[in-house]
Order: sequence, then structure tokens, then C-alpha cells
Amino acid sequence: MQEIRDVVSNELNAVNGLIIEQLKSDVEMVENVGQYIVDAGGKRLRPLVALLAASALGSVQQSQIKFAAVVEFIHTATLLHDDVVDVSELRRGRPTANSTFGNAPSVLVGDFLYTRAFQLMVSLSNEALLKMMADTTNTIAAGEVLQLIRAGDTATTEAQYFEVIDRKTAALFAAGCEGAGLLVDASNDTLAALRDYGANIGTSFQLVDDLLDYEGDPEKTGKNVGDDLAEGKTTLPLIHAMREGTESQAELVRSALENKDRSKLAEVVAAVKDAGSLDYTRAAAQECNRTALNALNTLPDSSARSALERLANFALSRQF
Repeated sequence: MQEIRDVVSNELNAVNGLIIEQLKSDVEMVENVGQYIVDAGGKRLRPLVALLAASALGSVQQSQIKFAAVVEFIHTATLLHDDVVDVSELRRGRPTANSTFGNAPSVLVGDFLYTRAFQLMVSLSNEALLKMMADTTNTIAAGEVLQLIRAGDTATTEAQYFEVIDRKTAALFAAGCEGAGLLVDASNDTLAALRDYGANIGTSFQLVDDLLDYEGDPEKTGKNVGDDLAEGKTTLPLIHAMREGTESQAELVRSALENKDRSKLAEVVAAVKDAGSLDYTRAAAQECNRTALNALNTLPDSSARSALERLANFALSRQF
């Protein structure tokens, strides 16, 4: 990852500086929660993707640095709200903001970040970008609602699962790549390729995240094994196990999901492994990886394009 970041290290530092600057407020709670989030770190994958896409199209402009900060603000706002909805206590190996400050401050600071993101976007004076990001933010919110209403729903289909992650995760990756192109008037073909890359790397990222919920190391992932199961999230490994596993395996998974019960996590993990569900999910992520890499063929050779290729492979093979 460090080699990938090095390609746009100065620009990433500029994004981080802008984030800190834009978190300033005369409301103390905003700064307290905001600083807590910044200190938590994170992979900054979404702004990294946006900056690499910008670099692959030429030199990174100040407008693209500002846009990368917008993408991170929107992502962070969704995390703040997610942790409240999911009653999460751990993220990136440390207590979540809601468990530290409470639910109300987390929700309201999340709202602050959304509005700050749109203030920054307006300052870019790009109507096409503003429309695209308004649509994307609405799509993400709808995806969150879809995931909520399907929690514990064992009748959720594979198509419905992908609909949720298309909206909830892939959309912002896609928008980050496309937005970098919109700011330099890239061709429609280039914009489509960037969006395709972003959407597929985002989907691959989520699929691997779902795998790590059953085979990850909490010391590396920074979250508890079985969190998705405890929250009733019907992810692809569970959908496949209920469809392809034995009758007893399917019933075990259905019962755990419906009751949001982590007490039989070991048995559920054994079931998804035995049914080939983890391998099935990994194969789906590999297909997204292939599609993402193919989309990059429209871009000229450069260190940024190579970094985008390595980032796609990282999304597939990561352990955290």
C-alpha cells in the first residue's frame, strides 16, 4: 500500500490538511468528534482512488484535491451513521465515535460532514460534478435503508445483496473516479471507464470485507469477527450457504441471522466453509478485479495507472 500511496503522497498530504482545516468549527463538539475521527486514521482508499485517477489523466489539480476531501467527508459521514444504526463498538481497532461520545453527537456530526462536503463541492463550480455527487449521496442513503430493512431477512437474494452494495459501497468509489475526470473534462469513454473501475474495485472491496467477517484476524481488521452476523446482515457467504449447503447448514445460518445470534459463530463459520461459500464469494471478488483491470486499458501507461492496478489487487488480497 505504501508504494501505491507514494505515487500521490504530496496530494494525499494536501487532502489530509484540507480535511483538518474544514473540520474547524465554533461548535466544540464538532471539532472533538471530527478530530477523533481524523486521529483514527483509516486507509483513505476513496480519496486515494480519486487522486490516482486524476494523476492517470495528467497532473493532479487543486480542484481534484478538494474533490478527494469531499469524497472522504461523505464516506466518514456514512461511517458515523452506520455505527449508530449497527450499534457498533469497534472500528479500526478502537472504540467507535458513538460509543465514545454518544449516538446523538455522532449523527449530528455526520450531518455536519455531509453539509461540509457539499459546501466544498459548490466551491468547485462544476454543475455536472455537483449533480453526480448529489445523485451518488442519495444512492448511498437509499442503500443504507435497503440494508436496514433487509437485516435478518433470510429470503434476501443474491441480486438484492448486490443491489445493496452497489448503492452502499461501490457508488462512492465509482463517483470518486468519475469526478476526477469530470473536473478536467475527460471524454465520455474515459469517464465510463473510470466509473467502471471504481464500481468494481468498490464491489471487490466489500466482498472481501464480507469474507473477513468470517476468516479475518481482529488484530488486523480492527473489528470483531462475526459482527455482520450479529447485525443480521445477509451477506454473500451466508446467502450462498443457505442456498447450496445441506438442510442443517442452511437452517443453522437462517436461525443465526434471524436472531442476530453470534453465539454459534464457530458453527456458522464451519458451515460457510464446508458449503464452499467463502470460495464462491472470493471468486465473485476475483471477477470484479478482472473487470476493474480491464477498464484501465483505456488509460495511457503511467505510474498512476500502475498504482490503480496494484490497488485493485490489494482490494482483492487484503487482510485488513
